[in-house]
Formats: sequence, structure tokens, C-alpha cells
Amino acid sequence: MSAKNIWTHKGTFLLAAVGSAVGLGNLWRFPYLTGENGGGAFILIYALTIAMVGIPILIAETLLGRASRRSPIMGMKYLTESHGTSAAWQTIGWMGAAAAFIILSFYSVIAGWAIHYTWLLFSGELAGADSETIGAAFGTLLGSPELLLTYHTLFILASGLIVGMGIHKGIEGSLRFMMPALFLILLIVLGYAVIVGDAGAAMRFLFTFNLEDLSLEGWLQAMGQSFFTLSLGMGAIMAYGAYMSSEASLTRTAISIALVDTLIALMAGVAIFALVFGAGMEAGQGPGLMFVTLPIAFADLPGGSILGGIFFILVIGAALTSAISLVEPVAAWLVERFGMSRPLAVTVMVLGCWALGLLTVFSFNVWEKDSWSHALFGRSPFDVLEFLTNIMMPVGGLLIALFAGWALTREEVLREMNTNDRWFAVWQFLVRFIAPMAVAFVFLRTIPQIEGYWVPAIGSVLIIGAFTAGRTFMVRR
Repeated sequence: MSAKNIWTHKGTFLLAAVGSAVGLGNLWRFPYLTGENGGGAFILIYALTIAMVGIPILIAETLLGRASRRSPIMGMKYLTESHGTSAAWQTIGWMGAAAAFIILSFYSVIAGWAIHYTWLLFSGELAGADSETIGAAFGTLLGSPELLLTYHTLFILASGLIVGMGIHKGIEGSLRFMMPALFLILLIVLGYAVIVGDAGAAMRFLFTFNLEDLSLEGWLQAMGQSFFTLSLGMGAIMAYGAYMSSEASLTRTAISIALVDTLIALMAGVAIFALVFGAGMEAGQGPGLMFVTLPIAFADLPGGSILGGIFFILVIGAALTSAISLVEPVAAWLVERFGMSRPLAVTVMVLGCWALGLLTVFSFNVWEKDSWSHALFGRSPFDVLEFLTNIMMPVGGLLIALFAGWALTREEVLREMNTNDRWFAVWQFLVRFIAPMAVAFVFLRTIPQIEGYWVPAIGSVLIIGAFTAGRTFMVRR
């Protein structure tokens, strides 16, 4: 890779990775999962898993990208050939790129909802509206394939336009503007929530740690959220890592990414629950927390229409920074493998994702109850796509941990990490044993509920298989 494809500033990878991590997972999924699982106890398990699983795998995935200086697919091909390991490890690159492609197809549709709500709030259509009216507005949005298709198209075109402009002018230039702007908007929304909402109740809810209130399913959801929030296993971090300066510290950067990502999630949680409690509503509202419950709160609060519109601009921007990271893995591969120009590669990627996104658009209306997908899988097309990525991401993260922990030589890892023997030993232990074990248990959440003792048995098989794979493909020292 030529020098022109390295980030201009050392800190740009931090911005890029934080931009990839901060998205709907922080502003939508994290708050509603916290609300459903008792608040502080969920956050405690989430934070512990970030430290012991998320950061080690984040370092590993970034390391693979920087060591190869290629797209995830071509990078894993290079690493397997240069290390004399089985070509089966190339699955990591293919799985990450495929996950990014599928996720972007439905992520774009869901992110488009925020465009709709930005207009509804700024126009004042929801001012003073009751819960039935706002709930009906959400139902009208989902029931209209024309609206969903319009927003899906606008959002995915914006994502493609940024990536198509190139590494520096497009991705780097946009992130250096959008990330500070998004943080400023979040501070404005947080300040508003503290003034007009019930910040005390929000703080008590989020930072009271009663582990007995957290079910086993809640533990698994906390672990899963900590893994997914860092964009691990979908090729984005590996693709961005390929542009990372050799002088930048992998460890310090990974810790900074995790801290900033967690801080933003907590700030969003405080703001959202302060508004929800201030409006006299309950925390456990599920996935409708952002698109039904929160608009109800904004409708009842002074200046809520304006601040609500600003909040959804934040949601759009955060979703956009994540979306451009999902375009990059496949677009970079098309450039490297077929010699396409970047604009053409991005166009091919975006058109493919747009077409696949039609399955999600129609899942909420035309195919809601009766479709080929329901006949084959008992699920909507959107549910099937989400289910596939919920398998691919943890498996991809598991393989990344095993490859980095077992296949790469000690000298190579030390050179890339530029660290001391003590931290290397800790990281190697975490990435070889603790992270694979934790990811294997997270993976259990994607398996249909099975009665009896089949779930523990499957978990044991996954863990044993993971360690066996690591030993089998380990490079001789």
C-alpha cells in the first residue's frame, strides 16, 4: 500500500473507528437494552466485557489490517500465504465483508427512519401529540414502502458519496467535521435533558448496580452489546486499520476507542432516560424507545420539537459515520481485486446494498406476515438478514482472536503492538482464551431456544472447537 493511502494524521484512525462504533447501537440499541435489563447491572457487565473481550479483539483486528495493508479479503489472503497457514483462515476476510454488505442493506433502512422523524419534529407535527397519535405515526411510516424506500435511497446514496470521494477527501475529511459536530449536538441534547427532564432518576437508574436484577439473558445481551458496539467482526476495523500509521499505538488507540464509545453511549443513555422519566414514562419500552417513547417525551416538553429534531440529526450523523465504514471493506476489495476506480467500486457496492435493502423495506409492510421468507424460515426477510449477521459477526470475531492469538508470531505482534512483554502476555492470554470463550457464549444467543441441557452442550462444543481450531492451525514457532 502506498503512503498516499495512510491516514493523514495519527488520530484519524481513532476518529474513523469511533465513527464506525458510534451509531444506532449507542443511541438506539444500548438505551433500550439497558432499560429492559435493569440499568446499572447491565452497564457493569457491558463495561467488564468491553475491557476483557472488546479491547483485545479490537487490537487484534486492527493489527491484522495494519500488518497486511490490504482490504480484509485480500489482507487475509496475504497473511495466510505469508505465514504458511491454512487457506481456511481467509474466511475471516470474506465473512467480514459479507457481514458489512448485509448489515448496510438493513442499517440504511432503519437509519432512514431518523430522517422521517427529523422532519416530523422540526415541522411541529408531533407537538402536543398523545401516545396513540405518535404510535400511529410510527405505524404509518413502517406501513409505507414508498416512504421507507425514499429514505433508504437517500441515506445509502449519502454514504456512498462520502466513500467514493476517497480515503482523505471523503472519509477522513467528513469524519474530522462530523465527529466533533455530533459530540457537540449530544452535549446540547444532554444539557436540555438535564434542565427539563429528570436527570437524577436517570443517573440512579443507570448507575445502581444490582446484579440480582440481571437475568442470564440480560448477561448475554450485555456481553453481546459490548462486542457489537465496537464494530468487531464486520471488516470495518480491519479495513480502517490498513490505513493506520505504523507509529500509532494499537493499545492506546483501542482503549481510547472503547472509552469514547462507552462515554457516548452513557451520555445518550442519561439524556434519553432523563427525558423519559421527566415525562413520567417507564424505561423498559424495548426497541420502540427511540422512535415512539422518546418522541412522546419531546412532544410534552418545552421546546421539544426543536430539540427533538436536533436529536434526530445526531442519530442520522452517527448512523452515517457507521455506514461509511460498512461501505469500505467491499469497495476496497473491488479496487484491489478488479482494478476498479474507487467511484465505480463504491457504486457497485452501494447498488448491491440498495437492492438487498428492498427485502427489509418490504418486511415491514408488503411481506410483514405472508412472504416466501416466512414460508421457508418462519421469519421476515429482515429477521433472516439480521439473524445471519448475528451469526457472522461473533464467528468472525472468534476467528480473528484465534488467528491473531495463535497464528501470528510473537515477534510480529510485538512489532505491531510496540509494547512490553507484560502487556503482550496479558493480551495474548485474553485473545487466546478469554475472548473466544466469551464470544462463544454470545454466539449462543443466535441459536434458537432449545429446552433441557442442549444449550450448555452446544456451548461446550463451540468452545472446544474454537480452541482445537487454534491449536490445529497454529504456526510453528
